[in-house]
Amino acid sequence: MSETQWIRSSYSDKQGGNCVEWAPGLVPDVGVVPVRDSKDTGLAALAFTPAAWTAFVDGVKRAGR
Repeated sequence: MSETQWIRSSYSDKQGGNCVEWAPGLVPDVGVVPVRDSKDTGLAALAFTPAAWTAFVDGVKRAGR
């Protein structure tokens, strides 16, 4: 997955705190949403079902209002 394009969450701050990245390009190939800590990309990525990831993102959006 190191060659994969990772996208940093817009909720992550620019000072290095709360940094989360995901790799949307892998979802069609592997059927899961890979998520990792962008501060330590050598750690294993977590894998969520698309439904679980969507629920999480929707919850974050609601909490930010």
